[in-house]
Amino acid sequence: MSWLPKNRNTRLLAICATVAVSMVGAAYAAVPLYDLFCRVTGYGGTTQVGVAAADRVLDREVTVRFDASRNAGLPWEFQPIDRAITVNVGESALAYYRATNTSDRPITGVATYNVTPFKAAPYFVKLECFCFTEQTLQPGESIDMPVLFFVDPEIENDRRADDITTITLSYTFFEAETSEPGATSGRDTAP
Repeated sequence: MSWLPKNRNTRLLAICATVAVSMVGAAYAAVPLYDLFCRVTGYGGTTQVGVAAADRVLDREVTVRFDASRNAGLPWEFQPIDRAITVNVGESALAYYRATNTSDRPITGVATYNVTPFKAAPYFVKLECFCFTEQTLQPGESIDMPVLFFVDPEIENDRRADDITTITLSYTFFEAETSEPGATSGRDTAP
């Protein structure tokens, strides 16, 4: 290690500084790398994001259940319009969730999601979704938000997924940190 200083204390300081800088760099890289890992593997119920419908539809049916919850501090009502639908694997389906602002002020919320069982997540593909898109609702206002999805036919090639007959898509709404009175509505949808 010719780049290290000859003085023992200075060398120790250089090594400690290098380790500290490396740890900070690893900490910043951890979040995007973990997100990438979850999206690729479906770990933790992270679904896939698609740009086109499946190329084939199978005879195998799967029931997709819809679950809704909200942070206790968010004064909204939030629920799925339909509790469950049965679809063929590969068939595109559309479901809606409804949110209503029950407060006397405009509130911006944002939803996170997951899929259970976790082993189904790599095969649950969302084409359109309201997750991670801020939704601003005026007092008393309601909005119906779509989720367009399909179950990837590749599920047939995974023997661990043979027992999957029901998939649950869960959303949880939180008040956005950027929630400000008078904010504009964020009705655009994105996966």
